Order: sequence, then C-alpha cells, then structure tokens
Amino acid sequence: MMAANAAELEKRVDVLSATPTDRTLPADTRDVVLALLDALEHGTVRAASRDASGEWRAVPWVKRGILLGFRAGAIVDMSVGGSSNGVVLAFFDKDTYPPRRLVREDGIRVVPGGSSIRRGAFVASGVVCMPPMYINVGAYIGAGSMIDSHALVGSCAQVGERVHLSAAAQLGGVLEPVNASPVVIEDDVVIGGNCGVYEGTVVRRRAVIGAGVVLTRGTPVYDLERQTIHRAEAAKPLIIPENAVVVPGARAVKDDWGRREGLSLQTPVIVKYRDEKTDAATALESWLR
Repeated sequence: MMAANAAELEKRVDVLSATPTDRTLPADTRDVVLALLDALEHGTVRAASRDASGEWRAVPWVKRGILLGFRAGAIVDMSVGGSSNGVVLAFFDKDTYPPRRLVREDGIRVVPGGSSIRRGAFVASGVVCMPPMYINVGAYIGAGSMIDSHALVGSCAQVGERVHLSAAAQLGGVLEPVNASPVVIEDDVVIGGNCGVYEGTVVRRRAVIGAGVVLTRGTPVYDLERQTIHRAEAAKPLIIPENAVVVPGARAVKDDWGRREGLSLQTPVIVKYRDEKTDAATALESWLR
C-alpha cells in the first residue's frame, strides 16, 4: 500500500471513511493513512489543487484521509527528555501524527529553539524555519520560503515559493468541512508580522500583507488604487489580487449612535500595487537562506 498511486489511495480512503463510527476500522486503515502521509510529505498528493483557470479548490478525499488518521490513531506519550537530565517536555498525541523526522538531505533549515513540523506536511528544500514555529498536517511549503518565529501554518494551508511568513503570523487551517476552501499564499508573497489569514483566503503572487492585517472570508477589502471592494462570494474565497499592498485600515460606523460616538471598524485597505520601492523594502537577503 505504501507504493499506491493517488487514484488507489483515494478509492481506499473513501471506502474506509464510510465505515460507521460504531464499527471497528478495517485492518489496513493505518497502512492507508501512512501511505497518504508519505504522499503528502513528498508532494505527490496535495490537500488543494489549482485548476486551469487559476482557481484553487480543496481536495476532499485528502482531508477525509487526514481525518481518518485521527480516528485510527491512539494517544501515546511523545514526551521529550527524562530523569537523566531532569528536563521533561510532556506531549501526548495520536500516534499517527508524530512530529515529522527530517534528515540533512532534505535541505530544510530548522533553527534550534522549539519548532515542530507535523507528519504529513510537505516542506521543500531551501525552506528556513525560525524558532519557535509550527507547520501542521496537510500543509504545503514551497522552496525558498521562510517561516519566521512564532508563525503558524495551519492544517492544509498552501504556501508557495519564496514566501516570507513573518513573526507571529498565522495561516488558518481547514480540515472540516472537507470541501472548504483552503488558505492559499502564492509565490513571492510577504506576510507581515502579527497577520492572520483565515477561512479560505487566497493571496495572489507578489502581494504584500502589511503587519497586523487580518483577512477572513467575511472581510471586505477596500482597494483605493482601483476604487473597488474585494469580497468573498458564495462559492469563492476572498482573493487578494496579484501585487496588491494591503495595510490595516478603518471605516466609519454608519448608524447614528456609532457615528456620534466616533466608532469605526477594522478593515484591510489596498493602498497601492507593488513597485520597485516595495520590492526593495521587502527583499529577503539571500544570505539569510
């Protein structure tokens, strides 16, 4: 089963996922889950795909397979340390989802200091992980990206190449519902410190998300340059356009009481589109990699 192709895996995951919760899972369930996690780690299977029109879609059977792994797993002691050194970090989790084991040949820099990459996450060669950061199951991180300190890449989030996810930034995870749009950050995007990108938002290539911006499916984004408002629609996520530079903003409350009190609501604002000055300000020095 470890050598199964994507079509075989999909078929078996669908069958196993349909097993009633009051019944014991078939004997090969764990093998199927392990095969899926291997495929995710090698990038041969992804939790989201981009179609010919450029639209990103969830791959529901992959999410079902990840959820199946939680059902099939047993809680075990994953603590680090012991009585010999007097230091114990206590961890207890499903045995199907331990921290991913890396080797030098993977070409991934994980700087010492408490970072963790969970089993079933793809991390390309050349990625730099600054401590402490966390990458969850089903996530995809493209080559040359940097995941900075205290940053989180949630389950099934998709990150392109040469992305800088700055300190304390968070990309939300989406496992349920299985057809929910993933969080997608395309190539050469800069995500500023303390940003939050959630609920299926897609950030197109070369966009810059300024420090403190929060993007969700329910967030309207005001575009000063093009004098329009970007919103999620019924079956489409919020899409931040290519090269957009987004900063925190505010819009006035319109009802009488709110206006009298001088209240406003937080809202992201596109102040311009990327230019040479922006490129110089956001460039990552090559020696950092």
